[in-house]
Amino acid sequence: MIMSSFRSAMEEEMGKAATIQTNTQTQARRKGIGVRVWLVVSESGESHLEEVGKHSIMRRTGLPARDLRVLDPMLSYPSTILGRDRAIVINLEHIKAIITATEVLMINSSNPLVVQFLQDLQNRISGSNGAQTEEKESNNMETEYAEAEPMLGSPSLHSHHRFLKHSSQRTSRSYNVSSDMSNTEMRDDSSKSTRDVPVAVAPKQLPFEFRALEASLESTCRCLESETQTLEEEAYPALDELTSKISTLNLERVRQIKSRLVAISGRVQKVRDEVEHLLDDDNDMAEMYLTEKLLARSLDQTSSLREVYSAVLEEDNKRVEESNSENNSEISISLKPNIEELEMLLEAYFAQIDGILQKLSDMKEYVDDTEDCINIMLDDKQNQLLQPKQFWETAFGTVGGCVATYLMAVGWGKKRYTLSS
Repeated sequence: MIMSSFRSAMEEEMGKAATIQTNTQTQARRKGIGVRVWLVVSESGESHLEEVGKHSIMRRTGLPARDLRVLDPMLSYPSTILGRDRAIVINLEHIKAIITATEVLMINSSNPLVVQFLQDLQNRISGSNGAQTEEKESNNMETEYAEAEPMLGSPSLHSHHRFLKHSSQRTSRSYNVSSDMSNTEMRDDSSKSTRDVPVAVAPKQLPFEFRALEASLESTCRCLESETQTLEEEAYPALDELTSKISTLNLERVRQIKSRLVAISGRVQKVRDEVEHLLDDDNDMAEMYLTEKLLARSLDQTSSLREVYSAVLEEDNKRVEESNSENNSEISISLKPNIEELEMLLEAYFAQIDGILQKLSDMKEYVDDTEDCINIMLDDKQNQLLQPKQFWETAFGTVGGCVATYLMAVGWGKKRYTLSS
């Protein structure tokens, strides 16, 4: 009895241990769901690989699961540009990325187009950062020159210089006065000339998210332009050759070219529709100002701390609430993004994509004209083949009719002769 109870207890413990191990393995598998290698590009232009799960990406970017589904390479989604509170989701051709105010996250891929896009993005970010540092250095130099300019024309330095000049040369007092006046006039003229010189204003740098978006649109347009140019180089000679010589091989080549043309036209049309949708909706464009929203969020946090501090010190809560509401309204009005900058950026690439689509439509018209020409040529050949056949059919029909008439006449004559006899 004791041994049987001991065995049953051991079996129960082993069963519990196996159940716990199975549960831990299941939890580990669940935790590993959606874990992928992401390529992260920071705002400084540096890139590194991170193995991040789906839920971590959602917490990091504030995106829902349905937006991450657009980036799944195993699923086919049309071209999409989504502006969210803390991120921009881009699905354009070979580019599947998440853009935030400080970094770009892409699914790691060995596609040469993705590698080229990564190089272009890093060069664009590093180049803009270099321009910003040069602008800061020039501003610092201008500030130092402005601070040092009044010291050069100060009376103490001028009097010291006059004293040294008087002691060395020992000239008359009238000559010193005239020289002082001339020096003062020269300083005034130099100061006026420096003030009259226009200062070159450096162009405003785009925010990080717009630089990444511009790199994505540029890479997409470059890819579509390259495919369109390759198709043009193959299509027009093949169509001309088919017009000159109709054969099965040429017809097959034109059929493949037409299928490729339809596919590329559909892809370009989807990208164009997506950019046009963004241009038509001001709210979607305003959602893509991630840097300004990040600054506004930090200002809201500081203003909320000040509100709490003032609420503790002041006794009148109504006045505190009114002042806070006015301050918040002023902050929200002042931090409202100006979509003109993004609109000009999208308009430029919309015109480029529309030009690519126009090339494809011209090619499609040329294919349709070639098809009409081929159909006319085939109808002509068919008519040429049918003309001899119709001639012989008519001839045989006429001869057959004559023979039948002759036989009928002979038979009728024989019948009449028999009846008369």
